Amino acid sequence: SIGGAYMCIYGMEGPGGYQLFGRTIPVWNTHRQTDAFIEGKPWLLRFFDQLRFYPVGADELLTMRDDFVAGRTHLRIEDGTFKLADYQRYLRDHEPAITAFKTRQQAAFEDERERWRVAGVAETVDERVDADAEARAAAASAFDGEVVTSEVSGGVWAVLATKGSTVRAGDTLLVVESMKMEITVFAPRDGVVHEVLCAEGQPVTAGQPLVLLSACAPTPATE
Repeated sequence: SIGGAYMCIYGMEGPGGYQLFGRTIPVWNTHRQTDAFIEGKPWLLRFFDQLRFYPVGADELLTMRDDFVAGRTHLRIEDGTFKLADYQRYLRDHEPAITAFKTRQQAAFEDERERWRVAGVAETVDERVDADAEARAAAASAFDGEVVTSEVSGGVWAVLATKGSTVRAGDTLLVVESMKMEITVFAPRDGVVHEVLCAEGQPVTAGQPLVLLSACAPTPATE
């Protein structure tokens, strides 16, 4: 057996706050070991798990959430075997319905984007930033100094560095938020902030230049 089928609540919920379909019982439990969380692992889902969803009312959901964490509500878990051939056969058998759904989904998406355009909110932050990407890259390429880049893709949470300020190695230049985590960007060496190439709230990609750092002026010799 390489998988099972969970009879669980509509959607998934766990660390990170991603709720793709709706509110659910937790899929993460660090407070108590129950029969659903095996091998001492606090996460519920395993590789190749197949999930089956069903809706419940708001009051029933609240009760089940409390009971599940306490071990009073049990999931129906069935062992099974995943076969690629069966899955591909399923896709072929349901191709008309799948195509119809995707067509409706795409039409709804395009309709939503058109409503955004009419309301004047169609331009996203990503699109505005992309317009400046070439200029940032050119400035970083021509700069004769330290180019501090982002290690991850995410959003700029806070900018502490200011143009013209002197920083020491290890000082915090800014903070990038990614996957609900704060990643601090430190100054790699002593220097002067020549230019800050990002702003708070701006999305960034891994490897994107964030700060241009010039060398500190030499300290005058004293007699």
